[in-house]
Amino acid sequence: MNEDTFNMEVRKFLKVVGITSQREIELAVRKSLGAGKLKDDATLDAKMVLTIPGLGLEHHIDGKIKTG
Repeated sequence: MNEDTFNMEVRKFLKVVGITSQREIELAVRKSLGAGKLKDDATLDAKMVLTIPGLGLEHHIDGKIKTG
C-alpha cells in the first residue's frame, strides 16, 4: 500500500463528505425554518454513519447541531 496515495484518497473522500453534508444540513434547516417547523434557536440531534462494506466497517457518530 502506498501510504501517501491512501492518505490523499481518504482526505479527498472526507472533503466531499464534509462539503456535501454541510450543504444538505443547511438546506434542510433553511427549509424547515421557512416552513415554520423549526425554531431559530433549535438544537438538533445528528447522526452520521460511515460504512465501508468491503472492510466490514460501520462507524456511528452522534452529535448535536445548534441553530442559534
